[in-house]
Amino acid sequence: MTSLYTEHLELTYGENMIIHNLELHIPNGKITALVGRNGCGKSTILKSLARLLQPTKGNVYLDGKAIQTMPTKEVAKKLAILPQSPTAPEGLTVEGLVWHGRYPHQRLLGKRSDQDYDMVNWALRVTSMTEFKSRTLDELSGGQRQRVWIAMALAQDTELLLLDEPTTYLDMAHQLEVLELLKKLNEEENRTVIMVVHDLNHAAKYAHHLVAIKDGNKAMEGAPKEVLNDELFENVFGVKARVTYDEIAKTYMCTPYALMKEEKEVHNQQMDCEVG
Repeated sequence: MTSLYTEHLELTYGENMIIHNLELHIPNGKITALVGRNGCGKSTILKSLARLLQPTKGNVYLDGKAIQTMPTKEVAKKLAILPQSPTAPEGLTVEGLVWHGRYPHQRLLGKRSDQDYDMVNWALRVTSMTEFKSRTLDELSGGQRQRVWIAMALAQDTELLLLDEPTTYLDMAHQLEVLELLKKLNEEENRTVIMVVHDLNHAAKYAHHLVAIKDGNKAMEGAPKEVLNDELFENVFGVKARVTYDEIAKTYMCTPYALMKEEKEVHNQQMDCEVG
């Protein structure tokens, strides 16, 4: 299977270091969730893993090769990334967007092969979007649009699927729709999924492996039952929380109930500044 990991990864914006000496190994065939507070570096790490950002030091390795040295098409045949809030040209159809996923596999002169058609049809089918293939994206619901983008990534036919907050701006039903699809792809198609997630309850239910990021570095990692503890909530999120196991949902549930003292002081200072 395709391997993805970092060694001593550092990344800066201007003079500010965003990612600090990151050592991260993505488990093959699992769903990994990157969690942490806003601005901690989750999305930056995801972009670095996909070669969208140039590291200041260290490397990202894809199948043992430094990803920055690999040809673009070679990388695109191994991993696909779905950024947060992607956009498409107006009037583009569902099928038209999914075909964009076949770009890394196109032959000279753009001639489409039988495998291209098979992969596009499969991606539409597995995301339950076949019946909508002739519709334009602006005719779809939020959940349907997200499924189309996932279908495009699947048509790329990669073992690694990276997603930046795939449930952003979706209501609860559409969030579950997308997460259940990713779970199905992992279980039935053996896809390795790496996603940035804000909702810890979603991360606990759908991910096998959690990586908690704080100030641009890995604070904790492991299975949900190992990571969801007082240290995570107090040191990474700045809150006190109660963790219980829900027998109906068959997952751990997190309920934050208080800010830590330091967080209260920062919050009050911000409120005073706004009032002043």
